[in-house]
Amino acid sequence: MEKGKAYVRKWAIDFTENQTASSSSRDIPNPLGFDRASQDQDDSTVTRQKKEAEATWKTQKKAWEVAQAPFKNLLMMGFMMWMAGSTVHLFSIGITFSALWQPISALQGVGKVFEPYKDSRVDIVAPKLLFIALNLAGLALGVWKLNTLGLLPTHPSDWVSSLPPAQEVEYSGGGLPL
Repeated sequence: MEKGKAYVRKWAIDFTENQTASSSSRDIPNPLGFDRASQDQDDSTVTRQKKEAEATWKTQKKAWEVAQAPFKNLLMMGFMMWMAGSTVHLFSIGITFSALWQPISALQGVGKVFEPYKDSRVDIVAPKLLFIALNLAGLALGVWKLNTLGLLPTHPSDWVSSLPPAQEVEYSGGGLPL
């Protein structure tokens, strides 16, 4: 080492240089092994992953809301059937057939209902199963109402007209011996 020259360390940073009012943290050199660009990329990757996760969660939540929608319809239809009464007249028959038609048409369109939520990241099997189960419950409610109205042939007397006439077991005749 020569006289008059100060010994400068290899790892030292001189903070007294470039100290102006307009200097910012970008003016300070990065430590060895640190790259601000890679950190910015990591932040953007994390942000993108968070946005994707949030979008997936929102899609999943919407699919569950659509799957639970028949429950509200089920409660409303049950109330309307109760209000219609148990006598056979035009209003009760109309309500009952409406209660049968809505679940049947909903079950036919399950694919179309859940098509907007179809994504490789979103599992829509469970919401579909719930949707199908609730619509089957609505269908069962309609069939139950048909039975309470007496419109389902559930008793043997309902089938009498389709039975063949009974065979005669005995024959009785009057007055003449044979």
